[in-house]
Amino acid sequence: MGTTLLVSSAIFAVSQQASANKRLEDLSEQNTNWVMQTKDYDASHYSNMYQINIQNVHKLKPVWSFSTGVLNGHEGGPLVVDGIMYVHSPFPNNIFALDLNEPDKILWEYKPKQNPAARAVACCDVVNRGLAYAPGTKDYPPTIFQDQLDGHVVAIHAKTGKMLWKIENSDISMGSTLTSAPFVAKDLVIVGSAGAELGVRGYATAYNIKDGSQVWRVYATGPDKDIGIGKGFNEDNPHYGQYGLGTKTWEDDAWKIGGGTNWGWYAYDSDLEMLYYGSGNPAPWNETMRPGDNKWTMTIWGRDVNTGKAKFGYQKTPHDEWDYAGVNYMGLSEQMVDGKMTKLLTHPDRNGLVYTLNRENGDLVNAFKIDDTVNWVKKVDLKTGLPIRDPEYSTHMDHEAKGICPSAMGYHNQGIESYDPVKKTFFMGTNHICMDWEPFMLPYRAGQFFVGATLNMYPGPKGTLGQVKAMDSVTGEFKWEIAEKFAVWGGTMATAGDLVFYGTLDGYIKALNSKNGEELWKFKLPSGVIGHPITYKHNGKQYISIYYGVGGWPGVGLVFDLQDPTAGLGAVGAFKELAHYTQMGGGVMTFALD
Repeated sequence: MGTTLLVSSAIFAVSQQASANKRLEDLSEQNTNWVMQTKDYDASHYSNMYQINIQNVHKLKPVWSFSTGVLNGHEGGPLVVDGIMYVHSPFPNNIFALDLNEPDKILWEYKPKQNPAARAVACCDVVNRGLAYAPGTKDYPPTIFQDQLDGHVVAIHAKTGKMLWKIENSDISMGSTLTSAPFVAKDLVIVGSAGAELGVRGYATAYNIKDGSQVWRVYATGPDKDIGIGKGFNEDNPHYGQYGLGTKTWEDDAWKIGGGTNWGWYAYDSDLEMLYYGSGNPAPWNETMRPGDNKWTMTIWGRDVNTGKAKFGYQKTPHDEWDYAGVNYMGLSEQMVDGKMTKLLTHPDRNGLVYTLNRENGDLVNAFKIDDTVNWVKKVDLKTGLPIRDPEYSTHMDHEAKGICPSAMGYHNQGIESYDPVKKTFFMGTNHICMDWEPFMLPYRAGQFFVGATLNMYPGPKGTLGQVKAMDSVTGEFKWEIAEKFAVWGGTMATAGDLVFYGTLDGYIKALNSKNGEELWKFKLPSGVIGHPITYKHNGKQYISIYYGVGGWPGVGLVFDLQDPTAGLGAVGAFKELAHYTQMGGGVMTFALD
């Protein structure tokens, strides 16, 4: 009898947990909500709403706006949950809750007190990529999560703004900050790390939503146990590498200050219970100082969300020489491959290549260039997964490499992209920036920049700094592309109205016909855009919202009034004209049809 009760209780508890876990997924499918930065676990950034469409988008008008009162770069996007919009800011990482019935009134605000020293060790402006949300259960109330620049993670009661718990994830004295958006899956909130440019060893951590207790932590470098590598790792693709490589592919103990931070985006397959993300660049940038493949930086990870254990890891750029940090967007889709419907992961990388993998086992389906001007690599060998490099664009001591495409900013950086499941098409906002690179030697000092290269950046061969592209991730075919004067830093949003929305650094929100790339509408915002648009329905009406607030890596020259073209890790020279087109000032602007 006692055993039966125990078994019954266990089944009930699992059922309750599964039901609670599915609530966030269900909310993400409702048009009245936008509950994740990525829109949903697939990171589709796609809405099936078509009230706003190619026939009437030209009638969009601003209906309300809200200023955060903060000047630095506004990355990410707001969340919308049950009629409330949650708005965040860069440092000092304020949060505002707005009632969509009366958006000019602040329901509550949360203004944390942080260590101002965090500003000095932030790599590329004091940005924050957004909030995460968990619906309430019997164990915890509806909760907003935020990563703060000084390394803390906070949980905030979504209805009241009261702080529920706070933990330290990163040590700013070592140069480790937090700029990423947390990610909620099951009863976990998953948090990355930043600071590779200061020699921080990257890691991802899962915390219990209820109390902030640590459930697991996995690193990008070091012993297999630290990385979460165990039996069965890469068993379907042993040529990717398997055991002991997190130390063997580094000289001596260089892995301890080897980078691999992950400040980008996550995706999650709730059926497989697998989490996907990328680890970033190795440290320092000077490749001469770290011989070897430097595993497992620059890697696409597929992990068991419950334990953090890695099922597969595919390193895209072994022994990175160009700061092609691989933390960008991970988009999940199901498409036909060789006559079979296949679960896929698509990743447009900083290195200028788009990778499509079978997300169940890591098989490489395709790898192709984002743009035909990518030159450091000739192609990817699909059998080995290795890039075939062009030695002309290699970097090494006592040599200035010129004309490398893409630059360290990548042909794709931190923007969240979109996938139209009907058209089987990804829409990407990209950079088109090349560079000259000259390395130098430097010692490691904890909490100080550990880069070791001087960069000059400039527009790519096509003459502009940005593009928007539509692509088939299985075939590698590009359906259309358009040029933009500046990099399209924040990403795209697609809708069933045959539209693609995005913001520009010079301060426009634009809508394109997703069938052919034709521009149908644009509106000049108060400041440049480095975040992404969202859409939601409220009281039966569709709205579009987007942050304005120039900054981030492309805006560091403007934000900090820098003049040396090599400053800002090379960004100042590339975006020297930006200040002639926009100025600082952050907030959210919302649009609807007349």
